[in-house]
Amino acid sequence: MKHHAIKLTVNGEERELTVPSNRTLLDALRDDLGYTDTKYGCGTGECGACTVLVDGVTSINGCLTLAATMDGRSITTVAGLARDGNLHPVQQAFIDHDAVQCGFCTPGMVLKTISLLADNPAPNETEIRHGLEGNICRCTGYSKIVEAVQDASDRMQGTGE
Repeated sequence: MKHHAIKLTVNGEERELTVPSNRTLLDALRDDLGYTDTKYGCGTGECGACTVLVDGVTSINGCLTLAATMDGRSITTVAGLARDGNLHPVQQAFIDHDAVQCGFCTPGMVLKTISLLADNPAPNETEIRHGLEGNICRCTGYSKIVEAVQDASDRMQGTGE
């Protein structure tokens, strides 16, 4: 099997690795680079647990993305969001609204929310629910997540993040 030498910037840190052609970005992040905050859920792109951001705002499923295709790209996991000891406004909103229960879906939900708000800074409830499609939560019933996204939208409109 062919291997590829790739360079990634993950959470602001430049990383180099060699991956086989069939290695997913999720496996490279978790197993090769130690970013276990990105979760393995279904492996088929249905649950969103493996969501990461590419180049700051585009959310993708790490389980469906080949690592070799990310050469030269910037990847953000939920662990890369906090700045100077302060949580990202989306992370804080999720905490403030108790939108975190078991926590398994939370990294993917937070990253998908950041991508959603980059495209639509002031979504209504319907747009939020549609924007989070593909990210499954089995604990919260989504109401608290929607409230957290609405609050994060308000917070971010004032900060320019």
